[in-house]
Amino acid sequence: MELKELAGKIDARVVGDVGAKVIGVASVASARPGDVVFAEDQENLAASLKSQASAVIAGSFAEKVHSSKTVLIVAHPRLAFARAASLLRGDAGRSAEIHRSAAIHPSAKIGDRVSVGENAVIGNAIIGGRSRIGSGCVIGDEVEIGEDGEIYPNVTIYSGSRLGNRVIVHAGAVLGSDGFGYVRDPKSGRHEKFPQIGKLEIEDDVEIGANTTIDRGALETTRIGRGTKIDNLVHIGHNCQFGEDVIIAAQAGFSGSITIENQVVIGGQVGVGEHARIQEGVLLGGQAGVLPKKILRGKGIAFWGTPAKPLREYLRSLASLARLGKRE
Repeated sequence: MELKELAGKIDARVVGDVGAKVIGVASVASARPGDVVFAEDQENLAASLKSQASAVIAGSFAEKVHSSKTVLIVAHPRLAFARAASLLRGDAGRSAEIHRSAAIHPSAKIGDRVSVGENAVIGNAIIGGRSRIGSGCVIGDEVEIGEDGEIYPNVTIYSGSRLGNRVIVHAGAVLGSDGFGYVRDPKSGRHEKFPQIGKLEIEDDVEIGANTTIDRGALETTRIGRGTKIDNLVHIGHNCQFGEDVIIAAQAGFSGSITIENQVVIGGQVGVGEHARIQEGVLLGGQAGVLPKKILRGKGIAFWGTPAKPLREYLRSLASLARLGKRE
């Protein structure tokens, strides 16, 4: 891709050779000709300019620097670099191939330039254009995957699940499996399975980490909102409703029927009880525990501990316990 084209797509102003071609991104230390690097501040600019990269993405602090290297001036260098990485990765033009060992239902609707890996199984599903299905994946009947999806190897997507455009699912994830729902017979003490016949809907631009599991709804729909990013080894139970641009770190666990509103940030190993509600913009620190039916509110407020409390309150509690310990 020519730098002129890349600059237009990341809203950058080019200082230097607009016709130079770039093929990828790299760190400053590993950069080679054809790569793009970035400098987030003045302190890192000199090293970026000395690298072998063909271009440097930098902020306004680089405007008056005299260098033979092409510089792309942007408002937010790290963000622009991330976007450039995505654009150049797509520009690499990976071949679309359906491996001969893949088993695809004759009624499946496969879009243009779809890639299907070795030993993948696709039922009567819909796969959008330019999506990639990795080796060993199992895509059930009535599954819909939008355009430009990236489904890594050994992902299982149960029937009735719907994924939007540009969804990334990493290896080993299981989407749309039955929720953990049972009814106890008081006479026999046995637990009988409650129907798990709902749906799973994952909206555009969601990324789901390796070995993460997301259950379908029991009778309704589990929903993951646009732009939400979920780390590895996360479990999301049935009927959960997650908003847009939510961030969830590894090993977090969510019981059934939880509501997580937009732009919530959840740390690693957080546990949330059933029917709890986390309102917009709340931050949950690592290993925090939210009790069932609890409501946490306050945009930008951090909660920590079990049961989760506002950070200042939690730290005061820790300080009080420490003082009590010293008295003994």
